Amino acid sequence: MSQLPLVLITGASSGIGQALAARFAQSGYRLALVARRTDDTQAWADAQGLGVDRCRIYGADVSDTDSLVAAAQACVAAQGVPDVVIANAGISIGMDTAERDDIDVMVRTFATNNTGLAATFHPFVTAMRERGSGTLVGIASVAAIRGLPGHGAYCASKAAVVAYCESLRGELRGSGVAVVTLLPGYVDTPLTRQNRYGMPFLLSAEAFAERAFQAIQGQVSYRVIPWQMGVVAKLLRLLPNPLFDRLLAGRPRKHRQKGKRA
Repeated sequence: MSQLPLVLITGASSGIGQALAARFAQSGYRLALVARRTDDTQAWADAQGLGVDRCRIYGADVSDTDSLVAAAQACVAAQGVPDVVIANAGISIGMDTAERDDIDVMVRTFATNNTGLAATFHPFVTAMRERGSGTLVGIASVAAIRGLPGHGAYCASKAAVVAYCESLRGELRGSGVAVVTLLPGYVDTPLTRQNRYGMPFLLSAEAFAERAFQAIQGQVSYRVIPWQMGVVAKLLRLLPNPLFDRLLAGRPRKHRQKGKRA
């Protein structure tokens, strides 16, 4: 009897990561969950009735490359090379370039959202290429499509996720390894509940996970979820800069220095 497929997910202790874990488990996948809050993640797995044969938890800080590589090596030793790797962990903190401390916020945002994403994929690329199969999933954001005032670090980091995944997709073309880039719109998670502005087309984490699962299974290269936010973002992209700037004037900004990991 063949072994059940394996998915590795970072940022799995809450929000989108946890919802994705539940959806993949529902479809019979084994889970390798990477999180800082390992106790919380284990408690969730226990509540789902997922024993060690179906789910293992690995502690790691996504902004620390050596920590991630160690978790990946432990996963391969215990469960094998994953069929799907989802780089979901990320942080979202507002910034003001005039504030010195917020430059450090930007450094931390890129260390988690960008270097951390690449470091999540790194340990598996060679093994997947040699096997001739696998799917690497980068979680970007609709905020990648156009920069928003007060969101400089976050928007820039998510735009970089899109460009990085596009580059990686080209590098792996023909190898059997797919790269999927997902751009969530507004999803109801502990992170977004801090937002001080309207969130059109808000999805539950479970609804997002269902649509994301279908995109990943289909190895879709790029998808905005929900599609309505993709239309809105593309329209904003087409607006002339003066009109776009006027439209966003006075819009509430993201909280500074109070962001939490996704």
